Amino acid sequence: MKLGILIICFLLLTGSSQFFNIKKNLTINYFLNKNSIQNTLNHWNDIVEVAAHKYKVDEKLIKSIIYVESSGNPCAKSKSNAIGLMQIKPSSAGAEVYRLYGKKGQPSIKELYNPKINIDMGTAYISFLQKKFSTIKNKDVMRYATIVSYVNGASALLKTFSKNSKEAIDIINTMTTQSFYTHVKKNIQQFKHLVT
Repeated sequence: MKLGILIICFLLLTGSSQFFNIKKNLTINYFLNKNSIQNTLNHWNDIVEVAAHKYKVDEKLIKSIIYVESSGNPCAKSKSNAIGLMQIKPSSAGAEVYRLYGKKGQPSIKELYNPKINIDMGTAYISFLQKKFSTIKNKDVMRYATIVSYVNGASALLKTFSKNSKEAIDIINTMTTQSFYTHVKKNIQQFKHLVT
């Protein structure tokens, strides 16, 4: 469910509608709209802009993740101990970003509740995932792979294609954006238990 909302938010923020088959006479009401999303995220614009520039990550992607993961609440904490605006788990994404920073261990809960640190770490993790998937030829598929991996973990995504990461990327490279989206929608839930 969260993945679907994230993709809808991203599409709303980018103005893309290629995945919605909306007929002119048909009205579809979503509980999300572009203005409500932007109003919620306005508090974090400056921090997002700095992090986006620092890590070369699209601001709209960062904002989409913030909106879906925490609804813009810096005090959000999930049942699985994901913390702050970008819902970073200290022992997984947090530890990975610490390694990228050249630090040992993992971030403290206090650090992750700090919006500036949380957005910086979340954006660093997005950048890490984008580099991990840089061999995916279709840029839209690469972007979706990054989103799915942020939400569910890179290993969970890749294992829906193959136990071998390189082979999984090779399979992904044969797919269209729509076939990738359909595959993930169908298969990611069965691999949810692989996410640590």
